[in-house]
Amino acid sequence: MNLPENTNKRVVIIGAGFAGISLAKKLRKLPIQVVVIDKHNYHTFQPLLYQVSTGGLEPDSIAYPIRKILKRLRNFYFRLATVKKIVPEIKEVHTDIGTISYDYLVIATGTRTNYFGNSEIEENAMSMKSVPQALDIRSLILQNFELADNCNDVEERKALLNFSIIGAGPTGVELAGALAELKKHVFPKDYRHLNIDEMEIHLFEGADAVLPPMSSRASTKAKKFLEDFGVHLHLNTIVEGYNGDLVKMSNGEEIRTRNFIWTAGVTGAAIDGLDPSTLIKNLNRYKVDRYNQISGHQNIFAIGDIAYMETEAYPKRHPQMAQPAIQQGELLAENIEDLLKGRPMKPFVYKNKGNMATIGRNKAVVDLPRIEFGGFFAWFIWMFVHLMSLVGFRNRIIVFFNWVYNYINYDKAARLIVRPFKTKI
Repeated sequence: MNLPENTNKRVVIIGAGFAGISLAKKLRKLPIQVVVIDKHNYHTFQPLLYQVSTGGLEPDSIAYPIRKILKRLRNFYFRLATVKKIVPEIKEVHTDIGTISYDYLVIATGTRTNYFGNSEIEENAMSMKSVPQALDIRSLILQNFELADNCNDVEERKALLNFSIIGAGPTGVELAGALAELKKHVFPKDYRHLNIDEMEIHLFEGADAVLPPMSSRASTKAKKFLEDFGVHLHLNTIVEGYNGDLVKMSNGEEIRTRNFIWTAGVTGAAIDGLDPSTLIKNLNRYKVDRYNQISGHQNIFAIGDIAYMETEAYPKRHPQMAQPAIQQGELLAENIEDLLKGRPMKPFVYKNKGNMATIGRNKAVVDLPRIEFGGFFAWFIWMFVHLMSLVGFRNRIIVFFNWVYNYINYDKAARLIVRPFKTKI
């Protein structure tokens, strides 16, 4: 990989998500060589992907070059590559551009979409885990509206204007709310000759409530906000299949749609090479101790969504969100320094800063450790937290002005089919 050899220890980080970036930034002052490997040359702020998919933001607002984020590291190297295999016996990582050795290896690969073994849904569904996928959804939405505007067949037009979102977690709820705002404020102006009432938004959830990870109060408020927006909720409903045109539910019902977006679950993006016993099979996440060490490997760590850590406070693992990933990355940097200096490492203790989700203009729900609330103030808090969490001053300014523009004009300016998405039907 054309990396210089020196006497410093080499830390290889696989993945430049929240966990990997927070770790690399904290390693800045250590006398080590840091190598970050990722299949993209940018870090993605995933909580705002749904706004890219619904035309509220351009992708460069939520993506930031990895090299620019880590430019202050003295001995830092980035390699654009896909990791194929880890060989722990000889401390090597094999990629599609070559092999690299390591002294310490950190796996921060996050998650990928989990279709729970349903090959039909996997083949036909749209997922939203990356910027390209969000852009595909944006193109699909706009293309289907263009087709609907030129369609005389009533049933076909309704299928083009019908949206089915599978999974009522934060991503699904926020996406449903954003689509509802498009229906109310934007599409009636863009498509004046369409009957916008034919557009339907269906949100499916296998549990008996929306936002299952959050408090019952937040769930109840979010449910009311969605119903006020006209979203059709299907709780206690399992979607069993989708062939590109027809959604099949466990209760025997069927719905025609050309817009089927899967947000129902994730699975760990594990890498080949480590013993299968290191993985929690049903979750595909690496089992780690309180120091984020993978079982049986003193010099291999896993942090963020790919790590499975059981503690007294979180006996069923930490939530797969940005905060645990960031905190694990920051602590691991301290622990690597302790290892270099022969000091004992510190165990990880998650500091819960709360959960939140937005459902649209002036509507959000927030769960803090000691208080739960919803409405306009929650929406303001949601915006402030997400704005401050973005990487880069430029991105914060762009997102802020986009949000102000959208709020004042009831508009979303990024309604562009930059690259057409080709459907199978």
